[in-house]
Amino acid sequence: MGIWFTEVTPDLINQLAPNTIVERIGIEFTEVGHDYLKARMPVDERTFQPARILHGGASVVLAETLGSVAAYLCIDAQKKTAVGLDINANHVRSVRDGHVTGKVIPLHLGNTTHIWQISIHDDDERLVCIARITMAILDQKSQPPAGT
Repeated sequence: MGIWFTEVTPDLINQLAPNTIVERIGIEFTEVGHDYLKARMPVDERTFQPARILHGGASVVLAETLGSVAAYLCIDAQKKTAVGLDINANHVRSVRDGHVTGKVIPLHLGNTTHIWQISIHDDDERLVCIARITMAILDQKSQPPAGT
């Protein structure tokens, strides 16, 4: 279980994706470790920029997806929520086809913020992008009674 609040598998995480950008661009969670998650994304017409290479924004979507899901899995979702505060990314190399795989690891897991590092590699294990996301950990807002 490691840092995760509850038992989790890639299949359970992938069930969260219907009707989201995650599903639309083909992101698929593939591995859960005791302190990391992995997901892969196709490099194709869904994720290309006009030059027919991986769009940097698609890499950022993969990074933010990994960081957001990781933060969410570390908290009691009945009491807390995790929202993105800041993300930055350095694009190291272009990719024309295949898949890219991202791995997220925690750098800081505090009560009010999490900082996660995401490394994205191509099918040949070459670094494509390195990103860092800061997540705010907030109290869940109680829902007003129905009809108010």
